[in-house]
Amino acid sequence: MEKETRTCQNCKQDFMIEPEDFGFYKKMDVPAPTFCPDCRLQRRLAFRNEKALYKRKCDLTRQDIISVHSQDSGFIVYNIRDWFSDKWDAATYGEDPDFSKTFFDQFHNFMHAVPRMSLMLDYPTITNSDYNNLAGHLKNCYLVSEADFNENCAYANSIKHSKDSFDILIGQNLELSYECVNCRKCNRTLFSEDCEDCFNVSFSKDLVGCSNCVGCVGLRKKQYHIFNQPYAQEEYRKKLEELRLDSRVSLGEIRKKALSLWEKFPRKYMHGRHNTNVSGDYIYFSKNSVHCNEVVGVEDSKYCDIISLKPARGCYDYTEWGNNAESLYECLTVGEGANSIRFSNLVWTSVRKVEYSMECRNSSNLFGCIGLNNKQYCIFNKQYSEEKFNELRAKLIRHMDDQPYVDKNGIIYKYGEFFPVALSPFAYNETSAQDFLPLTKETAAERGYRWKDQKEKNYQITKKFQDIPGDIKDVTDAFLNDIIECQHRGKCNHQCTSAFKLISSELSFYRSMNIPLPVLCSNCRHGERIERRNPRKYWHRKCACGGIVSENNIYQNTTSHFHGAEPCPNEFETSYAPDRPEIVYCEACYNSEVT
Repeated sequence: MEKETRTCQNCKQDFMIEPEDFGFYKKMDVPAPTFCPDCRLQRRLAFRNEKALYKRKCDLTRQDIISVHSQDSGFIVYNIRDWFSDKWDAATYGEDPDFSKTFFDQFHNFMHAVPRMSLMLDYPTITNSDYNNLAGHLKNCYLVSEADFNENCAYANSIKHSKDSFDILIGQNLELSYECVNCRKCNRTLFSEDCEDCFNVSFSKDLVGCSNCVGCVGLRKKQYHIFNQPYAQEEYRKKLEELRLDSRVSLGEIRKKALSLWEKFPRKYMHGRHNTNVSGDYIYFSKNSVHCNEVVGVEDSKYCDIISLKPARGCYDYTEWGNNAESLYECLTVGEGANSIRFSNLVWTSVRKVEYSMECRNSSNLFGCIGLNNKQYCIFNKQYSEEKFNELRAKLIRHMDDQPYVDKNGIIYKYGEFFPVALSPFAYNETSAQDFLPLTKETAAERGYRWKDQKEKNYQITKKFQDIPGDIKDVTDAFLNDIIECQHRGKCNHQCTSAFKLISSELSFYRSMNIPLPVLCSNCRHGERIERRNPRKYWHRKCACGGIVSENNIYQNTTSHFHGAEPCPNEFETSYAPDRPEIVYCEACYNSEVT
């Protein structure tokens, strides 16, 4: 089959379906998509609440719990431990398909009938870490999400196998690190990005195997460098004292100078290592995968995101998890041996042939189910014989095509579409979609998406941000009792909480690392890290290497490249937009400068 151009139902932009895509859809026995890849990702992320947590009552025990569903959400919510227990059985909520309604209308009502998990936690592996979500194997952690195998960490997203680290976005095997984006195997790494195998570095970008560096970029196996200038060990230490890394004012000046230096050094067109035949960004140990982002160990796949537990094979439009997932399409938070899953959210552990289902595990041959465990041949949680299941499934698919769900903007949802955003259990601004594609409240309303207004907080700020000491040495334990004003004061697009409190482990960390207190709430700090991460969008560009210097005449090449003095002919797709200031090189030109 030849490639085909279609117009997205949602954004009205054209997108391409390649011949190999049609082959995948045929294998999965699904129709080709009517949404473009970006809108499909946005739709999935609108069902993913990582960080918005609420205090509420468990609807089974009436005890106080923490949940991603607020008390006024309209959902029946059980504490995660009770939800996994034998105190209830989701099969008792089974019902017949109602062919007088659209499938999605019936499923929407069903979502409000079956009890939901309070949090997505592997609770037997959680120790003193209640205020977290989408996580497992945590000890003494606070407000981390998309996290596994961490200890004494807080305010982190997409962090794995790390210890004593705070304010991280995409990190693996970190220790005593702070305010990092996309760093791996680092110790005592602060305010840095895209670093690997580093020790005691600050305000640095794209360092590998380096130690004792400040404000550097593009170095390999270097030590005692400041703004890319080498120093003798003693001279370096004296210079550090002059820089005053313990002062908030000095940190601001160092950051400004470092960012200026970073823009003068070429970037590789994508973040990633140990890959074969891939495209996208933040890709590691993957092969034969296209337009993937923030993935590890993905093979023969396309449009996959946030796959951190390898491997995942033969998947399209798959967001979050991995761990031996195979043949998944339009799925969110699915893993642990999942196979042949379509249009589902939160299904895991040896699940197979599951469609349009949520919060199910250890099951097979499900359609439109919620909360089931160790079941098979079920539709709306009601069990059938294999023959009757197949008959009803085929009838439901025909029904979805003949009587589709149509949202307020006229978008048609037949069989083959992921759940409509209007069915999400969360408001748009509670979800990861707001990070990926932020909307205003007015735009969300126009599209029929719910919006969560912040409730008035009944607290009195006791410490203005201007009154926070610039040196951690001047901070007493009394600050643990203060309600501290956020510098943004709610006037930003980061879901600002306007005020925040310190936790004791956080204050201890700042003291041990000699770091000034933050002046922003954790939501604003997370929002600023998101802005430092490249977007999940791609542009076709040519290499910016002009031969001897970069095309903008800012960077002087240090070695001869394969194309000599002539401009590099290589082209690529990159998440660096053409109007951004960075100097973007192809892999060959970049490697000539950093190795």
